[in-house]
Amino acid sequence: MVRHGPTHARSMVGWSDIPADLSDAAALARLSAYLPEAAPVISSDLSRAVDTASAIENGRRRLPHDADLREIHFGDWELKRFDEVAATDPEHIRAYWETPGDVAPPNGESWNAVCARVDGAVDRLLAAHGGQDLIVVAHFGAILTQVARAMGLSGSDAFGHKIDNLSVTVIEAFGDWAAPVINHNP
Repeated sequence: MVRHGPTHARSMVGWSDIPADLSDAAALARLSAYLPEAAPVISSDLSRAVDTASAIENGRRRLPHDADLREIHFGDWELKRFDEVAATDPEHIRAYWETPGDVAPPNGESWNAVCARVDGAVDRLLAAHGGQDLIVVAHFGAILTQVARAMGLSGSDAFGHKIDNLSVTVIEAFGDWAAPVINHNP
């Protein structure tokens, strides 16, 4: 799993279609070279993931974009900074990040909901491409759902992991799931 290129946003960016800064050609070339050569590439349907996938595709087969690989839907908190939301609803936003589960932003999605959505997308990919390496270009939250799944982590423990832009997280989904590589920057 590859996190899309940076947006430079300093707010909660979920389903807003903000472009990625893909100006670091050397980083994109290193990333593409690091990834399995024969693996097909799929991304969420948001432009920051689509454009990152295009930048690292390098002749690899492209699968159709999948909206279920999107970032967490932050609802009414979308494009707001933590401190902005905390100023009006401190208990709610603290509970969302510190005890993720069924707590959701107003008109947004809970940790459990995003896990179910991304798990469904990954399960469909595995069923269609079982035993084959895949390159999935996605988002911080989507990648963390699979880290949590592979390692049996709670949402709060998953949120403790850093997932940098243009980093690689390897999820092994054969037999016992594992996450042997998290946040590798090639």
